[in-house]
Amino acid sequence: MAAPRDWLGTVEAEGIAGRQGSSGVEVVFPSDPATPAPLCPHGPTLLFVKVNQGKEETRRFYACSACRDRKDCNFFQWEDEKLSGARLAAREAHNQKCQPPLSRTQCVERYVKFIELPLSQRKFCQGCQQLLLPDDWERHQEHRVVGDISVTQLKRPSQLLYPLENKKTNAQYLFTDRSCQFLVDLLSTLGFTRVLCVGTPRLHELIRLKASGEKKSNIKSLLLDIDFRYSQFYMEDSFCHYNMFNHHFFDGKAALEVCRTFLQEDKGEGVIMVTDPPFGGLVEPLAVTFKKLIAMWKEGQSQDSNQKELPIFWIFPYFFEFRIRQFFPSFCMLDYQRFHRTFICVDEAMKYGCMLEVDYDNHALYKHGKTGRKQSPVRIFTNIPPNKIILPSEEGYRFCPLCQRYVSLENQHCEHCNSCTSKDGRKWNHCFLCKKCVKPSWIHCSICSHCALPDHSCGGPKDGCFICGELDHKRSTCPKIATSKKVNKAVRKQKQRKSNKMKMGTTKGQSMNHTSVTRKKSRRERAHQYLCS
Repeated sequence: MAAPRDWLGTVEAEGIAGRQGSSGVEVVFPSDPATPAPLCPHGPTLLFVKVNQGKEETRRFYACSACRDRKDCNFFQWEDEKLSGARLAAREAHNQKCQPPLSRTQCVERYVKFIELPLSQRKFCQGCQQLLLPDDWERHQEHRVVGDISVTQLKRPSQLLYPLENKKTNAQYLFTDRSCQFLVDLLSTLGFTRVLCVGTPRLHELIRLKASGEKKSNIKSLLLDIDFRYSQFYMEDSFCHYNMFNHHFFDGKAALEVCRTFLQEDKGEGVIMVTDPPFGGLVEPLAVTFKKLIAMWKEGQSQDSNQKELPIFWIFPYFFEFRIRQFFPSFCMLDYQRFHRTFICVDEAMKYGCMLEVDYDNHALYKHGKTGRKQSPVRIFTNIPPNKIILPSEEGYRFCPLCQRYVSLENQHCEHCNSCTSKDGRKWNHCFLCKKCVKPSWIHCSICSHCALPDHSCGGPKDGCFICGELDHKRSTCPKIATSKKVNKAVRKQKQRKSNKMKMGTTKGQSMNHTSVTRKKSRRERAHQYLCS
């Protein structure tokens, strides 16, 4: 999971603000890109544009796909900017400098040598986050080194590695073991034999542990993750260094073929993709990437099975449901509400020399409201029919025969909406004026003509498209975008004509003034000649 974007303490507020704000940044995917996007240390950059409600687009620019904070990756380039050869060379040198110190092949060779060492010689440098061979010991004498690294520790690298540092919070979130266990049991029940783990290192670990345990599981997994440090612990067929925001394999075609082979094995049968993107990530680039993985899987399908879909579990907060279903209409949101993550604090880990893991729902910084919620805001979005996914009754789930899916006990079926409508674990109330169920903390506002929080601002920015204000789409897919572009183009032309006219007027005035001065000077010279004659 990419650390720079995943700050769960503020993401719900950001998600709401992103929907309600009067301005924002959107990703642009050119239908026919003339030139490839420039590269940063995280692979091809994305094209962005800042949009303001009721105003025309501003200048477009390229920025890093994986990091939204310029402190993590400061790449920035205007779309129409022309760079000199010297700047391009400097950028290339910087990109190379930021790459992992060891190649994928070197990591594999070192790992093979490391596991052959006796336990007393297996050492790990916590400062450099690196497995050490005997030849490396001298260079790490002044570092904090841990010895006697067991096979069990090697099989759980997410517990051995410190989270990727970030100056804002120095924290990272990973699935708890109980959440991973729930997923593994569910995948096994559904009959899957291969799992493509996109940004889910803990799930990958548990699957491999099950496969090597006494009761051997027949499930295999492949991890795609942006954290290159996992290269030290896995062979080439188990891990690919990957950026899910731009579908970039850092190790090139070799890694791409590993992923392709994994997806197309057994003609694509028995495989599922499970992904846990950083919650601060934009949905659109993720959807574009997942569609490319789906296309890769479909290459191995016969023509008769073209209508099939690659089974997917996309783990994301419930308030992104509308955005996800815009790109994947066949997806539904499961009601499993106890998907927990572990809060890992880097400062404490460095202080005590071990990982400090706290369930974020019980962490003071990440509670919702004064008392906090027992349920997690995280949900599973999937294209698997929900009636096939059995949720545990001992955790308070029941089967709704009308909705044909498992829901929590608090999620009551509304006869007016004909659905179990709750999204956040509370019982929702039906508003007859809005003709839909709403959160229990909301009331109907006669000024806004819809339900909202009691202390909301009626004059504040409204939800919906920046162009037409409708709620069912974004600006980039607005049917009136062509008209809007024509209007904006006409406005720009009018402004340009006005500017040119002002410039011409200024030039003409300057020319007339110059002519007048010349004439006066000529008259003075003639008068002087007459007086002197």
